[in-house]
Amino acid sequence: MIERKDEGSVAVLSIAHGAVNVMDIELVRAVADTFRELAADPPGAVVLTGSGKAFSAGVDLRRFLEGGAAYVAEFMPALSDAFYEVFTFGAPLVAAVNGHAIAGGCVLAACADVRLMAAGKGRIGVPEIKVGVAFPRVALDVMVYALGEQTAALLVRGAENHPPERALELGIVDGVVEPDHLVRRAVELAAEMADSIPADTFALTKRQLRRATVERMNTYRVEEDADVAAIWTRRSQDGWVKAYLDAATGKG
Repeated sequence: MIERKDEGSVAVLSIAHGAVNVMDIELVRAVADTFRELAADPPGAVVLTGSGKAFSAGVDLRRFLEGGAAYVAEFMPALSDAFYEVFTFGAPLVAAVNGHAIAGGCVLAACADVRLMAAGKGRIGVPEIKVGVAFPRVALDVMVYALGEQTAALLVRGAENHPPERALELGIVDGVVEPDHLVRRAVELAAEMADSIPADTFALTKRQLRRATVERMNTYRVEEDADVAAIWTRRSQDGWVKAYLDAATGKG
């Protein structure tokens, strides 16, 4: 599910999980395990991208609807763990957003130190509240850290998916790159960070910058995520998510 190719000191990780790399329990566990393993033996830097035409289209809503409460109880902690492991990873991390990065896909990209997006038809955003579900604590804190409170609040409440140029204006991404050059440019930026800053200095500085956010995650995660899971469970049963999914896929 996570393919690795090394480019010098940079590990290029590609999410390879179906047509649009949707997040099911197997994928989010693979993401968490991969970044735990990388933390134990870190490369100079990491580039995270997607295979095919999408970075990640977010949570697999069909799997969520099929699984109901039992799936939610297993999936939600695993999803938060994946975001947490990527966000707290100490080495330089560049997200090369090669296409759609929707909902959880956008949060995953926001975990990175630098985010580049391919020019073109890809969209990025966090439409969770229109889907009818709430953000896990970790996911919400990632967005606030990456964008600042006001911009994150606007994006969360607006629940829209944005084209690359608008995403750049909003600060969701740090640059827009032609698709054929995206990964190469991401590798260049990652290698530049790895080569110009000692690894221990970078890791400590990153930990200092993110400490308050991580402490907030750890303080409120268990308490709030019980309420989050309750809402996700309710949405699996009341028809709201199914109606959203049908409308989004042209079946409604």
